[in-house]
Amino acid sequence: MTESNDISAALSGESLQELTEQLNGKQQQLAALPADATAMERAMLQLDISELLLALDRKEEAWNEARACFDTFIENEQWQQAVEACNVMYQTEQPASIVALGHGVWLAVTYPISAETTVAMLNHIVDETPASSDGAAVAAMTGYYIADIRSSDEEHESNTFLAKTILGNVAKRHSNVKTQKEMDEWLLRLELKDPDIFLPRLSLVVNSIVEDNWWFDRDELRARLPVN
Repeated sequence: MTESNDISAALSGESLQELTEQLNGKQQQLAALPADATAMERAMLQLDISELLLALDRKEEAWNEARACFDTFIENEQWQQAVEACNVMYQTEQPASIVALGHGVWLAVTYPISAETTVAMLNHIVDETPASSDGAAVAAMTGYYIADIRSSDEEHESNTFLAKTILGNVAKRHSNVKTQKEMDEWLLRLELKDPDIFLPRLSLVVNSIVEDNWWFDRDELRARLPVN
């Protein structure tokens, strides 16, 4: 896993205090939930708490809160929040964080969640993958594809620009691609122009990350896909 900076050390005293106060407030809200509160109400607070704990560099606690709410999001078909929980778990650098990344990418690509979140999750795979590996290219191309087809009109330009930048950086480090002609040749050589080809390849990348450690039944989740 990529090495991260010590987040809490970089925070100013004022920022640290503000985050701590926000965390205390969310924890008090969670503790004060009535007995008849829904699982989703509890899970949403746990997700907020996990993000604040991560910002405070309390990584093991952040993992525990994010993992605790993940199953609730899956059960309630809250795919966006489930991916956000995976994003927290990945960044906590715990033993199963890479497995959480695989789950988050699978969900983000499978379900029509935010394009921006999906590109961010796929970029984590880029960061985890050696420069010479085709896996990073597949992830980056999938990010561009998702940004193009899933972004709203307002977000399309910014999302596709970011995804195209990531793809260009991957091409440069993979094969020293510098020109548009070289990019076109690279995409053709790696078979990255057809989603019917590169999406199944992404599935292989995700499977290699998660291996046999799936936290849910993928076939059962596929059955819940929205019908167009």
